[in-house]
Amino acid sequence: MESLFSGKDLRKLIIPLVFEQALAITVGMADTMMISSVGEAAVSGVSLVDMINMLMFNIMAALATGGAVVTSQFLGARQKDDARKSAKQLLYTVIFAGLLLGAAVILVRKPMLRLFFGRIEADVMENALIYLTISALSFPFLAVYNACAALFRSMGNSQVTLKVSILINLVNVAGNAICIYGLHMGAAGVAIPSLISRAMGSIIVYFLLKNPALDICFVREAFRLDFGMVKKILYIGIPSGIENGIFQLGRVLVVSIISGFGTVQIAANGVANNLDSVGVLIANAINLAVITVIGQCVGAGDEKQIRTYTQKLLAAAYIPTIILNLSLFLILDPILGLYGLSAETTQLARTLIFIHNGCACLLWPLSFTLPNMLRACNDVRYTMFVSISSMFIFRIGFSYLIGVQMGYGAIGVWIAMVLDWICRIVCFIIRYTGGKWRKLAGIADA
Repeated sequence: MESLFSGKDLRKLIIPLVFEQALAITVGMADTMMISSVGEAAVSGVSLVDMINMLMFNIMAALATGGAVVTSQFLGARQKDDARKSAKQLLYTVIFAGLLLGAAVILVRKPMLRLFFGRIEADVMENALIYLTISALSFPFLAVYNACAALFRSMGNSQVTLKVSILINLVNVAGNAICIYGLHMGAAGVAIPSLISRAMGSIIVYFLLKNPALDICFVREAFRLDFGMVKKILYIGIPSGIENGIFQLGRVLVVSIISGFGTVQIAANGVANNLDSVGVLIANAINLAVITVIGQCVGAGDEKQIRTYTQKLLAAAYIPTIILNLSLFLILDPILGLYGLSAETTQLARTLIFIHNGCACLLWPLSFTLPNMLRACNDVRYTMFVSISSMFIFRIGFSYLIGVQMGYGAIGVWIAMVLDWICRIVCFIIRYTGGKWRKLAGIADA
């Protein structure tokens, strides 16, 4: 069978995703640096809530991934009409999910914060409450944006979302500068521009997908739920959502452990989380591309191309991950200096980044890129089971053992994270070599 993706096609898909990931990380760093000027209580409050936000974001992103897998498979099978129908059903699904999650968070925001972070100082709690309330209002917009962006990626067109991302992130950064430095709004000064930029982005990508010239577009029709199509989306989306949600919940629980170590360790953890993503920037972009590439190969029923592109994309994730992390280590001190934190906080953040990014060179792509290949082959329940089990045993269990009981604090928590990666790699390699995914992808009996 003719190759579904040439080298040029892969570059056209991946390079904009890399720039989009870089933009998101840069804006995240800028946000943290700007809020740092308000004080460590504000940094801590925002970083704690960001863990809860990521829990919600990952659930919505999982639904978008479910839709992207389904539409990619339809495109690979040359079933354009079904691909368009699945796009409309995905839109209905994510709007409902975004509204539900936003309303739920607003209703239980106070007990939620007390449950996870009840031991934190009062000023940190105040900043966290303000930031979470405003952030929850943006969930429906973010759900729509994620879904539409995933649909563009399914068509191999990531340039559109890059351009939109540039626009809305410029709005976000400018809004942060005005609200924090000009209006002195503190934590609200970070949250309100995010709300505005997410609303703007969702509206733009929605109208762009109404173009009938696209392979995937929102066709004009009366509202109608196609439960068969929704079921296909949810077959991928629900296990991935449960996996991502519980995984992120585990991260929240881990941060709640760190919150008991004091403001210095909370702030250092927040800054380290902000910077460690730089080292896996290109690998994260590859992860998004895997869904499109492998999904279309599954739709075409071509096992050889699935294996070939899996190997190519893993290599494309590993090489730049090593280069990026070694480069980051060389300029880490000047970057940390931009945050304006105390010497103790800066030193701890440096240590945490070395743990994460040093180990990421060897472990991260196999731990996170390979399972995306399995998901694109409909092997979602296994990845869910492995991720959840490993998270509870290693990321949470060993965080408490090493961080609390052995007294290593945040450093112990990050060591436990590395143990989690190792467990995931072993399980996913066994699954890939075992070949059970072939049956789930409809390629052959296993």
